Amino acid sequence: MDGTPEEITTLVGREVYSNGGVFVGEVEDVQLDLDAEAVSSLAVGELNDELFSGTAGPGQGVLIPYRWVRSVGDVVLINNTIERLQDPDETEEAAV
Repeated sequence: MDGTPEEITTLVGREVYSNGGVFVGEVEDVQLDLDAEAVSSLAVGELNDELFSGTAGPGQGVLIPYRWVRSVGDVVLINNTIERLQDPDETEEAAV
C-alpha cells in the first residue's frame, strides 16, 4: 500500500482468511471506536461452518477484534487464533 487513506467501507464484502489459508467468513460491517478514531472489530458473516459449528448458528456472525488482523489487501488475513476455536482440546494436547 502507498499510505493513501482508503474508505472504511472498502472492507465490507472482503473475504477473511487465517494465516494458514483457512476461510473464516466475509466482512459484513465494521465496528468503530469513535474516541480512539480507529476500527475496533470486524463483523463477519457467511461463516465457515466447520470453524463455527456449535458457536454461531445459521445466519449469525461473529465480531473479530481488529487487533487479530495481520493484513488487508484483496482479502483480510487474521491470526490463526480463530482456528483454535474449532477444538481447543486439540490445541492443548498438541502443546503437551
